[in-house]
Amino acid sequence: MRRLFKVLGIVVMLVFAVTATAEERFDDFQGNQQSIADFAGKGKWLVVMLWASDCQVCNQEAHHYIKFHQDHRDKDAQMLGISLDGVANKSEAMDFLKRHNVPFSNLIGEPEKVASMYQELTGDSWVGTPSFMVYTPRGELLGAQAGAVPVSIIESFIERESSTAQPKS
Repeated sequence: MRRLFKVLGIVVMLVFAVTATAEERFDDFQGNQQSIADFAGKGKWLVVMLWASDCQVCNQEAHHYIKFHQDHRDKDAQMLGISLDGVANKSEAMDFLKRHNVPFSNLIGEPEKVASMYQELTGDSWVGTPSFMVYTPRGELLGAQAGAVPVSIIESFIERESSTAQPKS
């Protein structure tokens, strides 16, 4: 019986540890602490893009994700960026946001902390930037992908998952 409670305790701790990482706090660019949980579960899909200012693919693809955010923010989805530039490179991250005129919210964290959060949330190894996580309107992590993801794939994924979540009449 004791062993059962010990095992249950470990399971509860593991569940809490995974859940707690969605609560991992990072600074926004005004110095306020926020987490993914502050943005997820607000009735819209949330696409989280993990990026770095010196990531060539992030720089090449930024305009696609900006357009996605602009096309969907008033309807069904929004973007959240998390920079892995860290405090030491905050000015470079700010230059990235200004250069691309990024309209969606962004947070900044230390590379190791963001990579660790990604691994704990997804169960996948950290590969690098860009990486994406997609949360349902209820705030549940539903998908993750390393590397650039075409916006059409994100839109198809959201459409497919939204339709399967709807009760059939």
